Amino acid sequence: MSKRVSVKRMLSRRGARFGRAALAAALLGVSTLMAVPASAAPAPPAKELAQKTCGTLASRVDEVSGRGPLFLRSYDNSYAPGPTSEPALSNAAFTYDNALAIMALTGCGQRDKALRIGEALLDAVSLDRAGWKGRLRNTYRAGAQKQRPIPPNGWWDAVGNHWGEDPYQVGTATGNVAWAGLALLTLGDATGETRFRDGAAELARWVVEHTRDPRGPGGFNGGLQGFDDAPQPLTWKSTEHNTDLVALFGWLARDMGGDFAGPEKEARDFLDKMWTAGGDHFPIGTAPDGVTVSTSTSGLDAQLWPLLLPKAPEAWRAALSYAERAHGADGGFDFNDDRDGMWVEGTAQAALAYRFVGRRGDADRLFGELLKEISPGGYLYATRPQVLSTGLAIGPDSKTDDFLYYRRPHLGATAWAALAAVGWNPFTGKTVP
Repeated sequence: MSKRVSVKRMLSRRGARFGRAALAAALLGVSTLMAVPASAAPAPPAKELAQKTCGTLASRVDEVSGRGPLFLRSYDNSYAPGPTSEPALSNAAFTYDNALAIMALTGCGQRDKALRIGEALLDAVSLDRAGWKGRLRNTYRAGAQKQRPIPPNGWWDAVGNHWGEDPYQVGTATGNVAWAGLALLTLGDATGETRFRDGAAELARWVVEHTRDPRGPGGFNGGLQGFDDAPQPLTWKSTEHNTDLVALFGWLARDMGGDFAGPEKEARDFLDKMWTAGGDHFPIGTAPDGVTVSTSTSGLDAQLWPLLLPKAPEAWRAALSYAERAHGADGGFDFNDDRDGMWVEGTAQAALAYRFVGRRGDADRLFGELLKEISPGGYLYATRPQVLSTGLAIGPDSKTDDFLYYRRPHLGATAWAALAAVGWNPFTGKTVP
């Protein structure tokens, strides 16, 4: 019998209420990156970080026996000296983290390893236990994916003698669907196989059908949370989610024609309205009414990700200066504007943004900071401090800003570091010029 469990110490950014210098170097594969002799001069920080993160991601795929589809575990419990891991996280493979891993491995020159994760993600598009097509769960069980339908994450509670699931993990965040679609498009470009593009299009259609909301600034809402028989609509709208959708719809429109041009414009119009509301930065999104612009907190990814979009206005680069003022902390960047510590994943995102706008020296400085955050197992820690606040709530039933990060080795932080180090723009599937 399954018990419905709400986990209050969720560690994935994607569980939050609002979804959150051109480096002229040739793209290097892991085999090349790992061939530096021990006696050689120290590598530039980007190259050293690429060597380490690409190698770690590749080795984690190889640890899963066989050659079939797999999902990687989001948190490395073997090297986690901090608070005891929640059961909901011990074998959790967050969809967002695995989408990042697909892109990072592709950028690292490890297409075959990226494909193993991509095959599992593509299966999940059409092999859901509830029979949905195009709706992904936020979290799946890590490891080889031999079971059909593809199982969302869950755990056995030996004390309570029941199977447990978490309402966020079995729900569907719009941004996670978008990132999965971008990962599939990345594989479609890398392999020439249209099935990956078709899978991405299926995901995009689900988003249009289920999350489009013309009220107020328009755009698309947060998705669904909760169990299969009574999912709760997430009626707020996220700047970050709509940024993801501009990238997804735009890529599909370029590849498949006009079906997605309209949704791309709707998501882009939302960003334009957020920019107008913020002046020199992007507000995090709207309140749950889907209309009122939220000023309760600031989100780092909302400042950085729009800069990576094709044809992003140069005026938007002011958001990077805002991020430095509002989010700069402890040698890197904080998730929100309370500046209580360094968020490692977001610091990697800032390094890529610096590269993209031509600020190589600033990017290299951040690469040096990221190198300090590599755990004994190879993953980067999620945070520099032991606990990091975000100012956000885990879900619609939360009464406080209970979404926290902990200093644990994290797949998402590692994948973002690899993307930044090799200069891979996840919104275009191309390297930074």
